[in-house]
Amino acid sequence: GEIITCGSWAARPPTSPLTMNTGTTQKIVVHHTAYPNSTDYSVNQAIWLARDIQRLHQDGNGWPDSGQHFTVSRGGYLLEGRHQSLAGLRGGTQQVVGAHSPGENGRGIGIENEGIYVTESPPQRQVDALVDLCVAICVQYRLGAHRIFGHWDFQLTQCPGAAFYRQFPALRREVARRLGTALAAIPERTWPDILSSSRGEAVRVAQHLLRARGYAVTASGTFDPATVTAVEDFQRRNGITPTGLGEIRDSTWDLLVVPVVAGGTGEPVAGLQSILAVRGYPVTATGTLDTATREAVRQLQTRHGLTATGEVDRRTWCAVVGGSVREAFRTTLLRR
Repeated sequence: GEIITCGSWAARPPTSPLTMNTGTTQKIVVHHTAYPNSTDYSVNQAIWLARDIQRLHQDGNGWPDSGQHFTVSRGGYLLEGRHQSLAGLRGGTQQVVGAHSPGENGRGIGIENEGIYVTESPPQRQVDALVDLCVAICVQYRLGAHRIFGHWDFQLTQCPGAAFYRQFPALRREVARRLGTALAAIPERTWPDILSSSRGEAVRVAQHLLRARGYAVTASGTFDPATVTAVEDFQRRNGITPTGLGEIRDSTWDLLVVPVVAGGTGEPVAGLQSILAVRGYPVTATGTLDTATREAVRQLQTRHGLTATGEVDRRTWCAVVGGSVREAFRTTLLRR
């Protein structure tokens, strides 16, 4: 669909100059607005929404402009969020620095989806429009569908909502299908690259895994200086050059995780149960890979195209912490 520009929805000008980054775009971060699930699917509602978010972000948060790059209404309308987002997209090499997820604002395209999706899923026309937008972003910035993440993969928030998030493997799969991506072109595992400005459950899991390896960090979900130090020590001991800010990329995650089998206990299980509970699974912190936790793991594995063993191997850990696995793309992608 056509993207309604800032000019077309009569955006206010930014209150201060915006920054354009060149060559930094590496992911899409999907959000929900946490606005009510309106049954007004009109273009007028979409325009009202874009204006209201900008008002909230400028007047309430003191930001120069809307925090997100693009907005998708429940009626399936696409709108430019922050000024210069569309110009960046059209060029394919630059993005305006947003204010949608600390750590990701200069390297991720933020998309706000109208609604609150903790228990309810977005309407199909909204999902279809989101797919269209993600396809355009992937084409222009040369990203794969495996680079689509949710806000809570990087921050402590309910956003994009547990019900919506459960649809992310299907969302990525449809974007990849539309892009014509070959299965072999999808990496085996794509982990969320968290760093010192990240917060939330993926950070907490990393902290539990560091604790399991003897590091004296607190599993707080806050990426504190002690965690940065521990990550960088772990990286050096494993022949990985730290990239700064304690960033945990794919190669570090791959070495940090440990398998969890039925009846398993300890720090890895504590991290697993914590993230599953927050992600909407009926799991309690028993400290043991018990029946309820194994059932939650099986559901998650099925959603990501993995064999439902109820035990946690490296691929399953990747899906658990917010990444994507190649298997999740199999059902509609042709092997070639």
